[in-house]
Amino acid sequence: MTSAWKKLTATVPAAFLAALLLGAGFLAFVAWDQSHWWRVKEDYSFGWLVPAFVAFVIYDRWPRITAALAACAADGSPRAAGWQKWLLRILAGASLGFGALMFLLGAFYRAGAGTSQPGTLAITLGAIGLLLPLLWLNGPDAPTTTPGGAFADARVRLTALFIFPVLVWLVSAPMVSAVEAQLNLALLRYIVTAVAFVFDVLGLPIEQQGNVLALPTGNVGVEDACSGIRSLTGCLFAGSFLAAVFLDQLWKKIALVVSAMVLALLTNLGRSLFLTGWAYRYGPRAIEGTVHDAAGYAVLGLTVVGLLCLLPIFNLQFTVAAAPSPGSEAPSQR
Repeated sequence: MTSAWKKLTATVPAAFLAALLLGAGFLAFVAWDQSHWWRVKEDYSFGWLVPAFVAFVIYDRWPRITAALAACAADGSPRAAGWQKWLLRILAGASLGFGALMFLLGAFYRAGAGTSQPGTLAITLGAIGLLLPLLWLNGPDAPTTTPGGAFADARVRLTALFIFPVLVWLVSAPMVSAVEAQLNLALLRYIVTAVAFVFDVLGLPIEQQGNVLALPTGNVGVEDACSGIRSLTGCLFAGSFLAAVFLDQLWKKIALVVSAMVLALLTNLGRSLFLTGWAYRYGPRAIEGTVHDAAGYAVLGLTVVGLLCLLPIFNLQFTVAAAPSPGSEAPSQR
């Protein structure tokens, strides 16, 4: 244990190590606060995986983190200059002020009213607002620096390695009730309208009555749990994790996260079409119990499989063969 600590302190500057330990303390508090919702709301039960996945990503990126620390402290390390330098400082200061305010508001809200969705969201936003600028400000200094752009700044590149471990807590934090209700309503309307349209195109008589589908065999009510918000949040988390671990370019990461959300919506629509078709054939009571639950788990499974199939596509490397120079001779054929 002592040798491991000596090795750690030898590779990580004291100021940055203190920022990491302070950030770990903030995230431990966030995890403890969010764990209530992971326990009582099935839509956020995937949150129990978040601390383990965050730890894995930091462990997986540790060689890159130590290399980025060395690049920050190297002679001639690039730093943002001019207006970009001041922009980074203004953004860091604003983020620190916002984070401190939100964290204190959330903590006082929890102390006075107990566990609540607004309080948990405020605590999560506050921790995120504090941690990223804290890591940036405590990046090691260099003997001499080279002026450059904001994205070339060595401390910005170091901080970027912690974007997933910090921002992923937003996915596992419950939304405010009003926002969640509106999102549920929008998803329900999309599901019910799309199912009714497909059955109408197929020439099967079906009538939409709000969130109820009137079938010849009986009525099928589309409840909030069928809106797809559970699969949407779960697949958003899975897509973010896979993008952080297996993809290296920002546009690829964003594309995979967007793909995860699109796949979640499409697979949930397929689930609703299957259940409605099953009820159309065998009656509404036939989709209760095992059939309903199995179709729900299949949505998550199919989406994760789809994301895994997309990873090799995003990691394809395209190379263009160089054209021969005019003076070069064509290879002889034997």
